[in-house]
Amino acid sequence: MTIETKLNELVARKKKALAMGGEEKIARRRAEGHLNARERIDSLLDKDTYVESGLFATSHLPEAREKTPADGKIAGFGKIGGRQVAVVSNDMTVMGASSSVVNGKKIRHMREVASKSGMPLIFLGESTGARMPDRMGAQGRAILGQDPTEYQRLRQSPWVSALLGSCYGSSTWYACMSDFVVMRKGAQMAVASSRVTSMAIKQPVDAEELGGWKLHSETTGLVDLVVDSDEQAIAAIKRYLSYLPSHHNEAAPVQEVVAGADENSKRIADIVPADGSKVYDVRKVVEAIADPGSVFETKARFGKSLATSLIRLNGRTVGVLANNPMFKGGAIDVDACNKATSFLVFCDSFNIPIVFLVDQPGFLIGIEGERRAAPSKIINWMNALSLVTVPKISVIMRKSYGQAYLNMGGGRNSDEVICWPTADLGFMAPEVSVNVLYGVKKEEDPARYEELLQQVTRDTSAWNLAALYETQDVIDPRDTRSCLISLLDVHRKRLGSEVGRHLLSNWPTSY
Repeated sequence: MTIETKLNELVARKKKALAMGGEEKIARRRAEGHLNARERIDSLLDKDTYVESGLFATSHLPEAREKTPADGKIAGFGKIGGRQVAVVSNDMTVMGASSSVVNGKKIRHMREVASKSGMPLIFLGESTGARMPDRMGAQGRAILGQDPTEYQRLRQSPWVSALLGSCYGSSTWYACMSDFVVMRKGAQMAVASSRVTSMAIKQPVDAEELGGWKLHSETTGLVDLVVDSDEQAIAAIKRYLSYLPSHHNEAAPVQEVVAGADENSKRIADIVPADGSKVYDVRKVVEAIADPGSVFETKARFGKSLATSLIRLNGRTVGVLANNPMFKGGAIDVDACNKATSFLVFCDSFNIPIVFLVDQPGFLIGIEGERRAAPSKIINWMNALSLVTVPKISVIMRKSYGQAYLNMGGGRNSDEVICWPTADLGFMAPEVSVNVLYGVKKEEDPARYEELLQQVTRDTSAWNLAALYETQDVIDPRDTRSCLISLLDVHRKRLGSEVGRHLLSNWPTSY
């Protein structure tokens, strides 16, 4: 047999593998408006940088080998913006991208290389769950649990998941382990499909209610961003990764600062009313502080009384955690607690300094919060905050009441605490304090009420906090951007390094 014969066989086998599940299935997906698994990779990666791993893999079962090109999960390496990444793209045209013995080995290899080589790992998800012939009987049980690190997350490099269709099994598990999850409208993510779930609970189940984008972006908080198409999801992944280092032992990349970047900060005094009872959208403050066009908000539909965003300040990546009075008056509920904790864990894991923008009346109290274990969520947040090793700066804009003063970086929970002249440091809303402490209501005894109101607000100003050196400065709100840039320059490098200690690297990714 000649080398030409062998090379011809290589060409034929490659052609078959690249054909995936066949033109008919690919055309059907195209007609539905979905990119196929290989098109998604091509759209994601820089041109001519993709190197595939496992092109010739197939099912280990002889009867399935001829119909499982690449075994339903396409994997390899490439570059995004010139930086190396690893990617797994599920191919629904091959046995529904079901999880098997062989393609599980592919995913494991991608995880190991991404970890050892220090590169982000991207999952382009769609899957029907476990491949039943591989899982049935004692032999099927024996293949499970052979990798004790399969569900281990030490955040050595960023993980990103895109939910682009029906996602059950591995697509669900890896999304729940990822740092960032983007979901296309029309996709679903659940433990099992609506059909299987319906059979299990013996009642009809709607796929959208079971695991649609509204559920996961607004109720569970498992999805960070919702988009309308595959193309938008891929664009979001690229943008998200541009804020991050490739791995935990390096600083985030620095971007060029556009001319006139400081102009927006002058609008801050017009955005935030001095009257603490009036609401505003804190995201406008974030935009005014950040480099123009650099705000990337996460979990915008979840825990909305708290806004979390990646931004750039003077070209450098910063995480901003900001109370938003537009929703629930800025009161912090259980969802906002979970959102804050996961954001702190993420920022600390990838060497991103944290800025708190504070304007909160305390935690949202009530029966619902207690039923959802609000005290434990508050203390989870404080526990995570105490373990953060990246720089933290707290800016108290208006209200900062009660225990939440500490959760939002007050006291020694930040490296620097800065106040605006409008800062109010009471333990609770003054009107409530008068009633709680003295049992006096305004409508019943106006004169006494006003006297007591003056008493409970006597020592709650920024000046009193500054006199005790519990705030390091009181600034003009319009100077917030320049102040943050200067202080982050002071604190960013610790003993010559911008890399933190990563004490939160194994904190659960969802809880």
